[in-house]
Amino acid sequence: MTFRAWMYKLTTHPAIAEIPAAEWNALADPDTPFMHHEFLSAMEAHGCVGERLGWIPTHLALRGERDQVVAAAPCYLKLNSYGEFVFDWSWADAYERSGRRYYPKLVIASPYTPATGPRILTGQAQGGDERARAIAQGSIQIAERLGVSSLHWLFTAHEETRQLEQTGLMRRVGCQFHWQSRGYTTFEDFLASLSASKRKMIKRERRRVAESGLRIRRLRGDEVTEAEWATFHRLYCDTFDKRGGLPTLTLPFFLQIAESMGERLLLVLAQDGAEIVAAAFNLCGSRSLYGRHWGCFRDYHSLHFEACYYQGLEHCIENGLQRFEPGAQGEHKISRGFLPTPTWSAHWIADPNFRSAVSRFLLAETDSMDDYIAEMHSRSPYRSDGTHSDSSIEPT
Repeated sequence: MTFRAWMYKLTTHPAIAEIPAAEWNALADPDTPFMHHEFLSAMEAHGCVGERLGWIPTHLALRGERDQVVAAAPCYLKLNSYGEFVFDWSWADAYERSGRRYYPKLVIASPYTPATGPRILTGQAQGGDERARAIAQGSIQIAERLGVSSLHWLFTAHEETRQLEQTGLMRRVGCQFHWQSRGYTTFEDFLASLSASKRKMIKRERRRVAESGLRIRRLRGDEVTEAEWATFHRLYCDTFDKRGGLPTLTLPFFLQIAESMGERLLLVLAQDGAEIVAAAFNLCGSRSLYGRHWGCFRDYHSLHFEACYYQGLEHCIENGLQRFEPGAQGEHKISRGFLPTPTWSAHWIADPNFRSAVSRFLLAETDSMDDYIAEMHSRSPYRSDGTHSDSSIEPT
């Protein structure tokens, strides 16, 4: 399917393989590995997306005069709202109670990945804003011609969200809990920036894991053996089984990205003797770490905090990463150094009356979310004087 967008041509693609990996990756932000060709193509190759799961690839490529790809966006025709993490179940219910079909809809996102970053890939060449506007406007044209109920851009970057608003989409605000480096060079530096009670809590939790006899290892994706990946995948599936969810990512998917982008993966393994009993899976960008999946066969006191938070924080500090997004939701993250951070999405609704209703809803929701973020900030664990104390005198 081809549409004109300004001086450009916008094409849709039912498989990312139709767009050369080198062209796609040249436009992608190096800080967002979940937007790279290797990650998205592995999902398609190994059954993690597709009609069965309600994620039908419809990727967007903006082409210049020589038919070269000058901008792109991962786009899916969605048959449900699973795996998006920007919840519109109430919208779907209201839409269908009015006698209309909410699905299919269009979603521009990295599947199952609630991580912030540019969704419009424009690279570093001049004219990026113009190309971003062209692809944003073109996405609405595609939604109209496909006859879908709506179009949703999920976990967009801040400036990108402004551009989408200027195109006529409605902004939605969410909240996650992220860590930002304050120039720490050691984990002790980080601890020293916290209040005394939070320092003691973290030291106590780390001590309990150490005293349990567990061995904690951090491995790059290309250092993990196939048997270790298989054990991690069982842990991943076990987590979804316990919560009544659907584990959509397959073992072949993880094995392929370990081979194609292993330096962008971080696996934290916890071993009890020779047995792997827990694991946490992360994606590594050029500036940020993204915590994604966790599983544990048996309960160990504070192991979740160690594997999912403290090992990631140590990795960030040791490698000069500036930001750690440990995943969606979780107010318990605040006391461990992660502060409330707004997230954004942008939405277009085909029906004018329903669009007005959603707009009113978003105004009220934004006020409520602003209040929530302010309240969560009031619980900050960081020292109010902004100084680092000598924590060595405190009991551990």
